[in-house]
Amino acid sequence: MWVTTGFAAFAQTKSNKIEFTEYTLPNGLHVILHQDNSTPNVAVSVLYHVGSKNEVKGRTGFAHFFEHLMFEGTENIERGQYMNMVQAAGGSLNANTSFDRTYYYELLPSNQLALGLWMEAERMVGAKVDEVGVETQRKVVQEEKRMRVDNQPYGTILENTFGLAYTEHPYKITPIGTFEDLNNAKIEEFRDFYKTFYVPNNATLSIAGDIKIDETKKLIEQYFAKIPKGTQEIPRPNIVEPAQTEERRKVVYDNIQLPAVIQAYHIPAQGTEDHYALSMLTTLLSGGKSARMPKAIVDKQQKAVAALSIPFPTEDPGLFLTYAIANMGVDVKDLEAAVDAEIELVKKELITEREFQKLRNQMESQFVQQNSTVAGRAENLANYHVYYGDANLINNEIDRYMKVTKEDIQRVANKYLTKNNRVVLHYLPKSAQPSN
Repeated sequence: MWVTTGFAAFAQTKSNKIEFTEYTLPNGLHVILHQDNSTPNVAVSVLYHVGSKNEVKGRTGFAHFFEHLMFEGTENIERGQYMNMVQAAGGSLNANTSFDRTYYYELLPSNQLALGLWMEAERMVGAKVDEVGVETQRKVVQEEKRMRVDNQPYGTILENTFGLAYTEHPYKITPIGTFEDLNNAKIEEFRDFYKTFYVPNNATLSIAGDIKIDETKKLIEQYFAKIPKGTQEIPRPNIVEPAQTEERRKVVYDNIQLPAVIQAYHIPAQGTEDHYALSMLTTLLSGGKSARMPKAIVDKQQKAVAALSIPFPTEDPGLFLTYAIANMGVDVKDLEAAVDAEIELVKKELITEREFQKLRNQMESQFVQQNSTVAGRAENLANYHVYYGDANLINNEIDRYMKVTKEDIQRVANKYLTKNNRVVLHYLPKSAQPSN
């Protein structure tokens, strides 16, 4: 159990410095190795610096599609056997896609390290991008969209919020993309996407756990060194979203019983000074049951069954969301006013010293916990390298949070959480939709 007092958590981060080795192969593959022999497990991960923001107009959903397609098999791994091989070796595996990256990982017994490396190398050099796999995964992705987005209560919130908040930047389309774009795409377009982005010079191989550094380096040389560097230029979008100057609103009639209010404010990219203050602000508002929004809106006023804030850490400027689901019989306008009141309180009144210390303790504890597993360390090392160019932030990013003052939290609330800088969505039951 992690000690949550600020001093103890901070001491934990300082005394347990995460040591790692990093280097780059001639083909451009960046490698990060972290040795922890406390348990006989290893995390093998590959982060490809490609997400939905790298897609072109009319061909959305490709990065998420490849998250699925890359499990189809390779020239040397039979179709449908990828998961079976890892599970037969006592391991587990998964992948995820965001606006900015695609991340694959295997968690394996440490004596199966070579298997994980071979399988990721296979995926990098010879994934099956053929008609059978493409058609299979088209159906899989479309079914996922139907289940998780289109037919899920409140499932279209991100799709509608980002679509309303962005007019130019590719963040306006969420990673799952559209049916039309995937259906219209030709096999050659999928193959070109693979050859462009899933190459060593666009990848970070991060390994953490029960390894020996020298032996692991030899295995990496054996499996990855011969993979050719990508020959195509890797597109990096440089579109700057125009500053928003007036509030945008939208009403969505959904298959729900209880109305919801979603507000999204434009905020700077992750890693900026204001990003850290905004991260602490969101913890103040919804970091636990005793945080401001659930305490005031759910417990005291009983206007909502849930109320929280979510900052989206993104490589380009992103969004800070507040989200509340109304209690039975509560009007959506009253719920919005209650959320606004909590935002205004932060803007007008400096938080108390007691609240500030609790907040710092929470940030320190979160920092320790997210690095408490080998899987967490492998992922964070890769993230810090790709997004910040500094894997050692795994040891000292907490210092950036600790530099944030009470005044900084109040300042960023006043600077970014303004009505002209936000979009507001009201989710209402379909029964409330006016008849034409």
